[in-house]
Amino acid sequence: MQTLMPEKDLAYTVLADLKRVVREYATAATESSCPQTRQMFTNLLNNTLRMQGDLFNAMQQQNMYSVASPALRQEVDKQIKEHQQVIQQAEQHLQQLGLKQQASFGGQYNQQQHLQGQYIQPQIPTNQQSQFYM
Repeated sequence: MQTLMPEKDLAYTVLADLKRVVREYATAATESSCPQTRQMFTNLLNNTLRMQGDLFNAMQQQNMYSVASPALRQEVDKQIKEHQQVIQQAEQHLQQLGLKQQASFGGQYNQQQHLQGQYIQPQIPTNQQSQFYM
């Protein structure tokens, strides 16, 4: 039997479609006002998540899917610091333009706390390595 796509490419395509369907079912479930419809989409979401997980595990066992290496804490901290500098520069620019009270970027934002200098930073796990996967 001749296939049009190699198995690995076909598996990646199905995995990507399952990820997309998960997002669609999650959106449908959260936007449903009818309890029965919400439950139906929740069930579909859970079944699709199981299928996606099973396919991912099978692909990983067949060496079709390589997981990204763990990110070093220092690299994550560096990226956070760079992001904070960009935020600070943007806010300084907005302040110069007289727009600081109208805009803010990143993190959990509460305008009153921000204006009082009590900006809340996002919480990052404190372990030495954080894992990020596709």
